Amino acid sequence: MKQPSNIFAAVLISLLFTACGGDPAPSTSTAPAAAPTDAALIEKPQLTFGFIKLTDMAPLAIAKELGYFEDEGLYVSVEAQSNWKNILDRVIDGQLDGSHMLAGQPIAAGSGFGRQAELITPFSMDLNGNGITVSNDVWDKMKPNVPKGLDGKPLHPISAESLKPVIKSYAAEGKAFKMGMVFPVSTHNYEIRYWLAAAGVNPGMYTADNIQGQVDAEVLLSVTPPPQMPATLEAGTIYGYCVGEPWNQQAVFKGIGVPVTTNSDIWKNNPEKVFVMRKDFADKYPNTTKAITKALIRAGKWLDEPGNRPTAVGILAKSEYVGADSIVLANSMTGTFEFEKGDKREMPDFNVFYRYNATYPFYSDGVWFLTQMRRWGQIPESKAADWYDTTIKEIYRPDLWRSAAEALVAEGKIPASDIPATDGYKPATSAFIDGNTYDGKDPIGYINSFKIGNKDAK
Repeated sequence: MKQPSNIFAAVLISLLFTACGGDPAPSTSTAPAAAPTDAALIEKPQLTFGFIKLTDMAPLAIAKELGYFEDEGLYVSVEAQSNWKNILDRVIDGQLDGSHMLAGQPIAAGSGFGRQAELITPFSMDLNGNGITVSNDVWDKMKPNVPKGLDGKPLHPISAESLKPVIKSYAAEGKAFKMGMVFPVSTHNYEIRYWLAAAGVNPGMYTADNIQGQVDAEVLLSVTPPPQMPATLEAGTIYGYCVGEPWNQQAVFKGIGVPVTTNSDIWKNNPEKVFVMRKDFADKYPNTTKAITKALIRAGKWLDEPGNRPTAVGILAKSEYVGADSIVLANSMTGTFEFEKGDKREMPDFNVFYRYNATYPFYSDGVWFLTQMRRWGQIPESKAADWYDTTIKEIYRPDLWRSAAEALVAEGKIPASDIPATDGYKPATSAFIDGNTYDGKDPIGYINSFKIGNKDAK
């Protein structure tokens, strides 16, 4: 297998991690080597994949750097893209064979919001991984409203209740309270909306005449590409944002902002990014699709094995991947997260790439995004309950994941117990910041359970 070229960075982070009680040496193998996939079966061995510079692109980087793609007879180029719209367009137009993508993007493309196309996902890239950060000035104004523990530190999770007085003070001065998110159908948009609405703050509705989603908004949400979030916050264009790592920790590192909550507090072990390709690609190149999925599953497994994260940090720090400082990346990737400067807390599940069946594309995860699109008006008309099930089954493809995983079991690369026994729907859960219960098999009931947002007749 290939070894990461940034050995110095990997060793440095490994030493730092060991000093903090981590495992002393990362492993670079998950199982004895098996015969690689027969290259003659691969219909399209030369591939180009896209990604945005975020830590949750890690399965792509690991599959390439550790030789998992090559084990499957694939020769992959992995290219950073400028923004999420560019990624969507380039996959649809065939310029990219597949990509790291927001979970909501293939769902929106198949359900009537934005540019339409037949896209699928055979692989979920990660759980959790996002945060909500506010400027130092806003934090200073929030802080008196935040409950504190016996140690004097803020109690987490921090509700948007502590932000409400700040929003009201801006309104009294005639100023709009502005926050950033990365894309209209991003997890980040729905998470920051969920966090605000759970405290009774209206984040705005989408209509045919207002595609910015700002109708009746008490907070104005706008799109900013992830790597530009800290600079936009520092310039005062926005007062806070929801983004993936390392761009929350970068605000702490630069001393310009304070993360106030993570998305695992908004929805514990929520789905985040997915790997997306066109449906016609998967239909035309089934062996290639299976090989891609196998390599990515192996990468996810490697990322969650004890001791491998410091090496992963060294790889992600390379300019062709995330290109952020290794220390910033390590803040979240090695099981901790820093809120107010110096307030670093243990968060072993901040980034999950394999545990809790993270790589399996559950229908219920996709249905949640559809409920939020309907809740906020991106899906403008009421839909029957069975529409949600039918729609998501065209986009999320656990059958493709299962085929790849079963091959890996046969090759001895993953245990059979890592394949979940499921109909594609997770059990109902109330692991949300407001305690509301989500059941993917009752989307209408879930939509109607919220005080703020659209309501539908059953």
